[in-house]
Amino acid sequence: MARVEPVVGEPAAVADLGAERALLVADVHAGIEVGLRYERGVELDSRADERRERLCDLVAETDADRLVVLGDLAHRIGAPDGDEREELEALIRAVTDRVPMTLVEGNHDAGVAEAFAADLDVIGPEGGRLGRGSASSVAVCHGHTWPDPALRDADVICTGHEHPQVRLEDSVGGSRVERAWLRGTLDPAAFTESGDTPGPPADPPELVVFPAFNERSGGTWVNVEGQSFLAPYLPAALPAADAYLLDGARLGDYRDI
Repeated sequence: MARVEPVVGEPAAVADLGAERALLVADVHAGIEVGLRYERGVELDSRADERRERLCDLVAETDADRLVVLGDLAHRIGAPDGDEREELEALIRAVTDRVPMTLVEGNHDAGVAEAFAADLDVIGPEGGRLGRGSASSVAVCHGHTWPDPALRDADVICTGHEHPQVRLEDSVGGSRVERAWLRGTLDPAAFTESGDTPGPPADPPELVVFPAFNERSGGTWVNVEGQSFLAPYLPAALPAADAYLLDGARLGDYRDI
C-alpha cells in the first residue's frame, strides 16, 4: 500500500514510490506578489527567495529524489513574463540542479509547461500516476477539472487547488485561520463527471487534499458554513474526511470542527 506522509510543520508530503522518493507540494503560486499588485493594487514585499530556499531545503531534508508540484506552480493565469518569469526561472533552476521536477498542470499554469519544457516533466490537467510499475501507486491531479477516472485504481490520490484552511476559535471569542490537510476515503463515483462506478467492489483509494505551499494564497475555510469548495468533485468525493494541522494535530472530521 502506497503511503503519503506529511512533513511535520510543512505544507509538504513525502511519497515512497518504490525506486524513488518524491517530495510533493501544491499551489506554490510563484509571483503572487506581482499578481496581487496587478489584480488588486496590493503592494507586498516579494518572498520569492524564501519560497525557493524552503523548497530546496525540503528536498534536502527529506532526501527526495524528485519534486512534484500538484499544480499552480505559477500565480498569474497566462504565459509567465517579467518578475514572475524571473522567479520561476530561478526556482526551477535551483530545484533541478538538485533533483528532477514534475509539474501537474493547474489552472494557473497556462504557458508554464511550454515555457519550461526542457526543464520539467509535465502531467496534464487530467492527472496521472507516479511510481507506475511498482507494487503500489500514487495518483496526482491539481483539482480544477474532472480527473481521469483511471486514477481511482491508485492506492492514494493527491490533489491541490482547494487550499484548505480551518477557522479556529478560542473560549473568549478570538480566532485564527490555519492551513490544513484533508484526508479520507474516496467515493469513486463522485470523482468523475459521469458518476459511473469503477466496476467490481474494491478498496477505494485515500484522497489527500494538500494545503497550499504559499501562505499568501488564501483558501477555502472548510469548517465555515457557506464556504464553497473549488474542486468539482468536492466535497462529494470525501463523504468523511479528517482535517490535520501542519504540525500533525488531528482535528477530526472537518465538518465538526
